[in-house]
Amino acid sequence: MIRLRLEGLTRRFGGLVAVDSVTLDVAAEGVTAVIGPNGAGKTTLFNMISGFVPPSAGRVLFEGEDITGRPPERIAARGLIRTFQLVQLFQNLSALENVAVGRHLHTRGGLWAALARPGWARREEAEVDRRARDLLAFVGLGDRAETSAAVLPYGQQRLLEIARALAAEPKLLMLDEPAAGLNAAETRALSEIIRRIAERGTTVLLIEHDMPLVMTTADTVVVLDFGRKIAEGAPAAVRADPAVIEAYLGGAEAAHA
Repeated sequence: MIRLRLEGLTRRFGGLVAVDSVTLDVAAEGVTAVIGPNGAGKTTLFNMISGFVPPSAGRVLFEGEDITGRPPERIAARGLIRTFQLVQLFQNLSALENVAVGRHLHTRGGLWAALARPGWARREEAEVDRRARDLLAFVGLGDRAETSAAVLPYGQQRLLEIARALAAEPKLLMLDEPAAGLNAAETRALSEIIRRIAERGTTVLLIEHDMPLVMTTADTVVVLDFGRKIAEGAPAAVRADPAVIEAYLGGAEAAHA
């Protein structure tokens, strides 16, 4: 089953073509990684998929439905959730409260419910708390529930952002450089979490510069260079692709050196 399909997706900024007619199928099962040198168009591609930047041409199909150009909140409500290259937490809230915020797509309480606290609202609040604690435990932060996000180490803030994204119950989780700033041990733990997310049935699409993470975590790797897709396939095949070696290292001779 195809979860996400991109058809000729293109984005121009004046005379610059940031993404050039990218066509891609993302399978519902497993982890797909998008890699490429700096400036290859990876984040622009993510921005178009998630509705933050409209494409100049092409279409985005999510579970067969055309979502091209929809506002980010409507795309998120459809089940496509993303994180960002820079951590974007509510620093003045606790870890638990940050994850609870991520449940807002699946709650119905408003101002009246908050003030009157009818029985259904109290039950909903208890369920949000339970689910948030489960997700914190899932990413290894079960003992940091009451800790302010602002004082968490950077690696734990990354994990908290993933827990908050999972609180929205995504069908497709998009991770923008989740290993940025992490040490080797944190990166290995992140790889295990990403695999567990996929095993639970959530499609994972990630941008990443950390090649060991990509090669040990992804089922499919897509390579962009100057906005064009130049390779796609299993990690081992992509790593040996001459076009990929050229894009990253300047050619086979440089790679050998």
